[in-house]
Amino acid sequence: MEKFQFGVEPVTCHAWNKDRTEIAVSLNSNEVKIYKKNGTKYECIHTLSEHTQRVTSIDWAPNSNKIVSCGTDRNAYVWTLNGNNTWKPSLVILRINRAATFVKWSPLENKFAVGSGARLVSVCYFEQENDWWVSKHIKKPIRSTVTCLDWHSNNILLATGSTDFKARVFSAYIKEIEDKPTATPWGKKMTFGILMAEFGQSSDGGWIHSVCFNKSGDLLAWVGHDSCVNIVNAVNEMKVTKLKTNFLPFLTVMWTGPQSLVTAGHDCELLLFRVDNSTNISFIKKLGEANKQTESKMSAMDMFRGMDKKASTAKDTTKSSVHQNSITCMSIHTGDKENTTKLTTSGNDGLMVTWNYKSLEAAAGDMKI
Repeated sequence: MEKFQFGVEPVTCHAWNKDRTEIAVSLNSNEVKIYKKNGTKYECIHTLSEHTQRVTSIDWAPNSNKIVSCGTDRNAYVWTLNGNNTWKPSLVILRINRAATFVKWSPLENKFAVGSGARLVSVCYFEQENDWWVSKHIKKPIRSTVTCLDWHSNNILLATGSTDFKARVFSAYIKEIEDKPTATPWGKKMTFGILMAEFGQSSDGGWIHSVCFNKSGDLLAWVGHDSCVNIVNAVNEMKVTKLKTNFLPFLTVMWTGPQSLVTAGHDCELLLFRVDNSTNISFIKKLGEANKQTESKMSAMDMFRGMDKKASTAKDTTKSSVHQNSITCMSIHTGDKENTTKLTTSGNDGLMVTWNYKSLEAAAGDMKI
């Protein structure tokens, strides 16, 4: 496990480059800072400051080496590294009148999707003639802020979660830049913006905070403010499985293997769940709990710094978890959704942690997945 403290400001989001030597983060501000790893330390080498308000989401395309960011200023920018070792922003025509909340590149990196408070998703692609990024809107039947997105492995289907308690799967097929898609378990007709599936009930649930397809794209998991883990199986008549937990609300979910899910959120811990062949969900254990008794004594400055971060005046408020505040972002560091070996988390405590996931998984003992 590696830890790095960016400061006292919360880490809103982070994204790695392809070889994991650089990381882009937003520290609850209008800037995107790029840190380069130097041994066990990270040093800031670039600051991207085109946004005028808080950055809400970042994604770094591994192959094209482009960064896309969005923010509460209702804008998104695609950043390209030029020959002068500087990042140049490109204009994105989002056409939204509310904050942009989440952005994610498609698997082929020829387009990206932006969720927003305008109750729509902007699917953006590059228009060569005008040298800018244009967008098409997915609107109906979204009735509230889109909080999260994830792409299917076929580069066409797009999962969304929103504050109307619904998880949905849409077609984001753009005929101008890609070939006609083939049929999937989610459906055959895939004209742009068509609703393939919708899950959740307006009277029972909570805001959806994170959605994630598995590697094959047949299963979709989502978590929300109701502290439930949900999975739908497209190849089994859209069967939905729901596990109600006693944990605090989840903010992020990630497939780490064919039968394993990891969630994180307001409990400040990684939580491991098992998914069997019938898509039944069971909780396995908390991962990576710190041993409070073995921690070294803090200096006076460290103590007051910690009190400032947690707005606390108590003598000792250290949690047993590694993170000391909500985990807001989780990404795969090494591996993929089928075989994850390392995970990275960041949170409101200003901390970034890289976990050796295989070691954590093995610590589950007889419950090893």
